[in-house]
Amino acid sequence: MKERSSDFIARDITRSILSGELKIQEPLQSERDLAVHYKVGRPTIREALQKLERDGWIRSRKGMPAVVNDYWKQGNLMTIVTILQHEEEIPDEFIVYMLELRVSITPAYFRDALEHNRLKVISLFASFEDVPDAASPYAEFDWNIQHGVAMLSPNPIYLLILNSFKDVYIRMAEKYFSDPTHRAASRDYYDTLLKWILDGDLQQAEQTVRDMMETSIRLWKQKMDGGKEG
Repeated sequence: MKERSSDFIARDITRSILSGELKIQEPLQSERDLAVHYKVGRPTIREALQKLERDGWIRSRKGMPAVVNDYWKQGNLMTIVTILQHEEEIPDEFIVYMLELRVSITPAYFRDALEHNRLKVISLFASFEDVPDAASPYAEFDWNIQHGVAMLSPNPIYLLILNSFKDVYIRMAEKYFSDPTHRAASRDYYDTLLKWILDGDLQQAEQTVRDMMETSIRLWKQKMDGGKEG
């Protein structure tokens, strides 16, 4: 499918912001000048700017050119998604940020899903024993578990957050699971978690999830540090 002109322009301006060509708090060109630069009509420019503002990159000013946001402080979830989409390889520190986010939300949606749909959560593990010992299958299985459990939580916000990060999450997980020790740790984790779920001990299950999320951060930081114990 051919890319819309407004999407191309928004992506090009985003690239300029990320590269530092456009600085934080720097005004963009006027709509008229942008239209001339990109050889499109002003409605197309306006549509691109609206997308950029919606995704946290710029803020509009009445009667004046839009200004580049401090996107780390004034952005939103889509800002993060866009940043990572511009990266050929997800930076190690971003994986830490995402793992820290998981510590905050994963135990909560596991608890909610287990309280309301325990048997359905158990069914998500049906293919666990058949997962090949390789990065991509582990990443796919992990995503399916997280997405499936979030879907079984009565709080729809968790699923919306995960859906925003699907492509990024899988790319991140493939990088994380490229280390065989990480795959082994996850296999032990799922074995233990499934045991607590089958026993009906939801408190231990939630704690197991939290412990593994924190362990994932420690393992990844250790890998970043060349394998040294932190």
